[in-house]
Amino acid sequence: MKQLTVSIPATEPSGYPIFIANGLLEQIGSDLEQRCPGRKKFIVTDTHLVRAGHLTALTAGRDVSTFIIDPPGEPSKHIGTVVRIVEAMENAFLGRDTVIVALGGGTVGDIAGFAAAIFKRGVKVVQIPTTTVAQADSAVGGKTGVDSSVSKNAFGAFWQPEAVYIDPSTLNTLDDLQYRSGLVESIKHGLILDGGYFEFLERNMESILSRDTRVLETIAFENCRIKASVVQEDPTEKNKRRILNYGHTIGHAVESASQYKLLHGQAVAVGIVAAGLIEQALGLSDAARHKRIVAILEKLGMPLSISSEYSIDQLAAILKRDKKAVGQWPKFVLLEEIGKALCRNGQWAHDVSQTIVEQTLERLYG
Repeated sequence: MKQLTVSIPATEPSGYPIFIANGLLEQIGSDLEQRCPGRKKFIVTDTHLVRAGHLTALTAGRDVSTFIIDPPGEPSKHIGTVVRIVEAMENAFLGRDTVIVALGGGTVGDIAGFAAAIFKRGVKVVQIPTTTVAQADSAVGGKTGVDSSVSKNAFGAFWQPEAVYIDPSTLNTLDDLQYRSGLVESIKHGLILDGGYFEFLERNMESILSRDTRVLETIAFENCRIKASVVQEDPTEKNKRRILNYGHTIGHAVESASQYKLLHGQAVAVGIVAAGLIEQALGLSDAARHKRIVAILEKLGMPLSISSEYSIDQLAAILKRDKKAVGQWPKFVLLEEIGKALCRNGQWAHDVSQTIVEQTLERLYG
């Protein structure tokens, strides 16, 4: 047998800026001209953003090619939408000198980012998140992807953005449920890495729910600071980045079982409650800590139980297909204390038996 070795040179370290300011949206167009000179812009957004006026504010009279996702949200988060975006770019004679601009929530960012990762083997993408969940989490870190008919984010790629622009004032156009559910990701950040930030959220919940723009700007900054600190250490989720999935393993299963009738934040709230029950079963937590976490989720009006529509067998089957599953069962992120994810033997995700998980699901039926 003959053998050759192909040596691939290491890529140079790279990074990107995150800009946060109220009223930023109208300035982004001119900034992109300077940041990406000579590159053609292709905006991916959805009908919500068109109705809210955010697309008009971003383009400010410029003639920019645009793809509008319809229907908005998870029903369009599949490979067919990505194919239509790629073909629309081809029909517009766009090439590798293109930058895709993702204007919208987490679904828009995931779809547009994945399209950028695969179009002509990769073009630049800029993220402009306009929802609480996207500004807290999905716009930063380079995770992109779409769902299959079987599981969430089955197709995906790590594709870091060229820049992220966050205008907290765009959150004023969200309905109350979308706004509140997206805040669950902020709570998650405090739980896994910063107890002081969790306390800030507890103390300022009234201002947060009234959409005080100064508080929202602080939240955007703290979320990005926390997430960036993890992503910089582990950009492709080999180990520590898994802590960002706290509450998401069971949360994603519930979200999938609901056929996405539950919003992402609603499902993750259930997943966080489930994680707390698992921690108690393993002797990692007590009732007082769990009660404190449940209390802040209750203030957001999030569901705390699982609908009887979904069977344990159905949820277990989804968990076995989790994209992070090994040997047909996922590992779970757990807390050592509020503000500190559990790390044992250098690992941030842990084995939890199927029996304990199923017992936890039993306790969650409302």
